[in-house]
Amino acid sequence: VQLQASGGGLVQAGGSLRLSCAASGRTLSTYVMGWFRQAPGKERESVAAISRNGGRTLYADSVKGRFSISRDNAKNTVFLQMNNLKLEDTAVYYCAASKEFTTMNLGDYELWGQGTQVTVSS
Repeated sequence: VQLQASGGGLVQAGGSLRLSCAASGRTLSTYVMGWFRQAPGKERESVAAISRNGGRTLYADSVKGRFSISRDNAKNTVFLQMNNLKLEDTAVYYCAASKEFTTMNLGDYELWGQGTQVTVSS
């Protein structure tokens, strides 16, 4: 499966963005999906994860209450709705797929898309 993330851009603090991750080559419903981000000079960190049927979601503490992960398996797409964006949310955002249980562990994800840049300005 190939993953293609999109939807990044420049937004003012307090604004919103919706990221999408489209999959091709294989049905997405067989994978746990996650969003990760990497800011300049920092390690890649987990943001959110969603189970295969969407019934379970996990979030990093830093984004709880502001970000929402969802998926549409019929459209082979996963989303990350980001609200009330903060300067510290600036990063390259990556979607990834895992054959494991629902997890935030970066090492459990074996398929990665290219990143999409999110820049939050003051």
